[in-house]
Amino acid sequence: MSLNLEGFLADVKRAALEAVRASKPFAMTYGTVTSVSPLEIAVDQKLTLRAEQLVLTYAVRDFTVEITVESAADTYRQTVTVHSALKNGERVLLFRADGGQKYVVLDRAEAPT
Repeated sequence: MSLNLEGFLADVKRAALEAVRASKPFAMTYGTVTSVSPLEIAVDQKLTLRAEQLVLTYAVRDFTVEITVESAADTYRQTVTVHSALKNGERVLLFRADGGQKYVVLDRAEAPT
């Protein structure tokens, strides 16, 4: 009995690649905000993501931050709000993770032409 190691290795590589593709580890895609309350983002005609599927970065949500203000007379800390929440109709760049169960909304983006 002779072993065809090259054929065997090719089969193992093919099986490994198919397993990775089937698990959908991650991918980048675009979406459009269709609702802000509750947040919904349409990826295509068949897929609309709901708030519980989305992880928002600071680039796409309102948040507060403490800053230090320095002047000639004084230095003090102040809390300010950065208004970066998404708006209806905005295009966003999404990072699909966790086999397609969660999507990270990275930032606003222009879809490629």
